[in-house]
Amino acid sequence: MPDFLKLERLGPVLRVTMNRPETRNALSDDGVVEEFVACCEQVNADLSVRAVVLTGAGSAFSSGGNLKSIRDKMGAGLGEPTLSRQAYRAGIQRLPLAWCNLEVPTIAAVNGPAYGAGNDLATMCDIRIASARAEFSETFVKLGLIAGDGGAWLLPRAVGLSNACEMAFTGEAIDAEQALRWGLVSRVVPAEQLMDAAMDLAKRIAANPPHALRMTKRLIREGQHVRLDTLLEMSAGFQALAHHTADHEAALQGLLDQRARR
Repeated sequence: MPDFLKLERLGPVLRVTMNRPETRNALSDDGVVEEFVACCEQVNADLSVRAVVLTGAGSAFSSGGNLKSIRDKMGAGLGEPTLSRQAYRAGIQRLPLAWCNLEVPTIAAVNGPAYGAGNDLATMCDIRIASARAEFSETFVKLGLIAGDGGAWLLPRAVGLSNACEMAFTGEAIDAEQALRWGLVSRVVPAEQLMDAAMDLAKRIAANPPHALRMTKRLIREGQHVRLDTLLEMSAGFQALAHHTADHEAALQGLLDQRARR
């Protein structure tokens, strides 16, 4: 079977396309999580990558779980609850741990429906841009399930507690405009403009010094769950490192030279 992820380097930007449109880019098939984890390890080790754009091939961003795979490989088909628990821990739960720990900024270019784990995958990204054709749904309750991939942690941080509860308790889809009103996405664009908009933003991000970008993202992520004094201590350490980078010296000298010419 072809690789699930198609990776394209476009200068300092890595475009990652979930490339199995025949399954609507389902995330529960064999090898999918392993490809995501390997991609994250590759990006974190390569300082020339400054931003990642994630999208889906075909009409959907991701349909979430393949229903047959969920039953046979993660659910009742395994025979014992303890085996299901281990299947989640060794499987889909490795995806949020890897993707949320990517060191570079990530942009989800949501081209179509993002359902269940697909919706949660979008919330793992730092920024979300939606096609007007996009839909978002936390579908688990409709199947008598819960979000086994961390959705209960991810979704409230994206849309707030009340909106997250509405999505999770009803399992109903919201369209792109509703997602914009709730802050799930930062903008909605016509379908044909989606990738241009996502790549333009990625290039504007990637124009900045790589070490400062990675440290900025880490501080924002840590700030979601640590005390202020802890974050200030981290910020002091990161800033000390930033002051001694060649990128900072070059940027500072450029500003000083610009002022001198006025």
